[in-house]
Amino acid sequence: MSKVFYDDSRGEVQAVDRVDLACDRGEILGLLGANGAGKTTVLRILSTVLQPTAGQAWIMGHEVREAPEQVRSKLGFYSASTALYPKISPRETLRFFAKVNRYPRKQVTDRVEELVHRFGLEEYADTRVEKLSSGMKQKVSIARTVVHDPPVLIFDEPTVALDVLNAIELRDIISGLRDEGKAILFSTHIMSEAEQLCDRIAIIHHGKILATGTLEELRATTGLRYLEEIFVHYARIRDPEEEVRTNSGGDPVPAEDPDPGMTEGAGEATR
Repeated sequence: MSKVFYDDSRGEVQAVDRVDLACDRGEILGLLGANGAGKTTVLRILSTVLQPTAGQAWIMGHEVREAPEQVRSKLGFYSASTALYPKISPRETLRFFAKVNRYPRKQVTDRVEELVHRFGLEEYADTRVEKLSSGMKQKVSIARTVVHDPPVLIFDEPTVALDVLNAIELRDIISGLRDEGKAILFSTHIMSEAEQLCDRIAIIHHGKILATGTLEELRATTGLRYLEEIFVHYARIRDPEEEVRTNSGGDPVPAEDPDPGMTEGAGEATR
């Protein structure tokens, strides 16, 4: 699939360029790239927020443009813009979104209490969302994403702004969701996170998927050991004259974000 945006100063910008990837049930596919590489655009297309300029995308047998309602019923999508209602509690939030997503009415209470416990929300379950810390709000947002128990989950950099302990706890929760048979797309720019959590990794750079495979497969193909080195290797093949840099943590330095100010141009669980 491809996606072209139009920018007043730059004209047409190819945010996603012929991306082809698939994620199976019981798998976490990591989408690894710098900010502005096209990760969020890919995930927004898959979640029906955006439409591709060309190509197709399928979720559980439903094409995102032809059957958006069926697609949305099969997935949960988390991004930094996932909204919460500030005047209601986490428990009320989960109950509301379970009903909105047509979770079986008789099972809503049990499902809500399961997630309150699973996400460690017991102490704050009846506190207004506006009074919660940013980390706790993020937990509520992610619990909201999974409340209807969808088979496909899309997480767009869910650990951003979390402290170390909360990030570890969240990764453990996501690993548990994989063990339940969920197909999970997980975008990140954090090398260590991709190494620890993802079954396979797709490296995206300037809207193109440069390589996909397990960490061991990527190591075997490149002859390199560390994911930081592998990322830079593929990025330099794509743009040999571009200086590809990483920060002190080994994460790619953010690229220019293609989204702001732009308008749209004229087996597997996901494909």
